[in-house]
Amino acid sequence: MRVLIACEFSGIVRDAFIRHGHDAMSCDLLPSEREGPHHQGDVRDLLTEHWDLMIACPPCTDLAVSGARWFKEKQADGRQQRALDFVRLLMNAPIERIALENPVSIISSYIRLPDQVIQPWMFGHGETKATCLWLKNLYPLIPTNVVSGREARIHKMPPSPDRWRERSRTYEGIAEAMASQWGDVC
Repeated sequence: MRVLIACEFSGIVRDAFIRHGHDAMSCDLLPSEREGPHHQGDVRDLLTEHWDLMIACPPCTDLAVSGARWFKEKQADGRQQRALDFVRLLMNAPIERIALENPVSIISSYIRLPDQVIQPWMFGHGETKATCLWLKNLYPLIPTNVVSGREARIHKMPPSPDRWRERSRTYEGIAEAMASQWGDVC
């Protein structure tokens, strides 16, 4: 199966699909942190190629409710509308199966409610970080390793130049669940 991981610089989800025998490629404006198939550039350049599945992780900077105090400014200068337009573009891409991932955000208010909300602790990581999934022709993920602990490590991170990078990484357990459960749909 050909899998496009849109807006991923870490290579975590891409590598999980590769381990499961799929032809997977990540794409981001940034270079990949890991060796592997990666297109450094705009994902819009790849959407019309033949893909069986796309996992899209669009930037949440102008969408996440955690940044609600800046919404008025983001609405006034058009950033929020551009972010929503990008989400719609990804959701409507000519790809049979799509999962769009984002934290709790205005996507739910302006586009549609998510099909599923998952937490890292459902997939082997003792942390909280609500992650919404909007699905097209995919079924919700089934928790693979519910663990105790409910630390809000991501939420408690102090400000730093790399905070955004750490907050945007997909947890390995979630990536593995995506690959093992959605990799068999074709």
